[in-house]
Amino acid sequence: MSLGQELAPHLPFLRRYSRALNGEQARGDAYVKATLEAIIAAPDEFGTGSDIKVELYRMFHIIWSSTRDDHDDDMDIATDDIREQIVQSRLGSLPSLPRQALLLTVVEGFSHSDAAIIIDSDVATVGDLVNQAMRDIEDQITTDVLIIEDEPIIAMDIETIVEDMGHKVAGIAATRDEAVALAAKTSPGLILADIQLADNSSGIDAVADILNEIDVPVIFITAFPERLLTGERLEPVFLITKPFQRDSVRAAISQALFFHQG
Repeated sequence: MSLGQELAPHLPFLRRYSRALNGEQARGDAYVKATLEAIIAAPDEFGTGSDIKVELYRMFHIIWSSTRDDHDDDMDIATDDIREQIVQSRLGSLPSLPRQALLLTVVEGFSHSDAAIIIDSDVATVGDLVNQAMRDIEDQITTDVLIIEDEPIIAMDIETIVEDMGHKVAGIAATRDEAVALAAKTSPGLILADIQLADNSSGIDAVADILNEIDVPVIFITAFPERLLTGERLEPVFLITKPFQRDSVRAAISQALFFHQG
């Protein structure tokens, strides 16, 4: 397989990343084009690491870091999609390095070790940058959160996490009917939901009922992730397995709010 054939499947994702990093499609595509031109001009200098996608992104960052000017952090927003405008605006408010670390790990799905290779850093620094980005996001976005959980101690733990992040708990529901009624009353900006509820009703059904009425991001926190990861229905973007780590819940909340229109 030629180098071009190996690179081709990764180019749409690199374009996505470059657009998010630069805030504008034309400029993002220009950096991708420059990266490919550099690889074509000197293919022997292209990294020979085992993961060609990591090497492609690493080369992109070499080009991006060496050619961008001091104004490139003033991101332009050129899109008709209101959701995209909001995400780009929030990204634009983040400093450059935390923005890179966040996008590489959260959007592109790279491990911290791969992201460290890409931006020529170390794993600990990448972790610090992601945490900084999450803190900056938390400072940007506050909302009302509906908790659907039938175990009082777990509900209180989640409530503490939510409030420590600066959000307000709109209510705690232990059954499907309570959850639907609370959502109709409070119009929450985020839902944290268990699957198995107090009266043997389903948190999945409760969320489905709520989403028929309002557009709101949902994070499932459950001891039964296999009930959601069946491939038979639309699977959740954010799924946390019990017993959970507080940092995992914080990160999921930040990501869900950051990438949702609100």
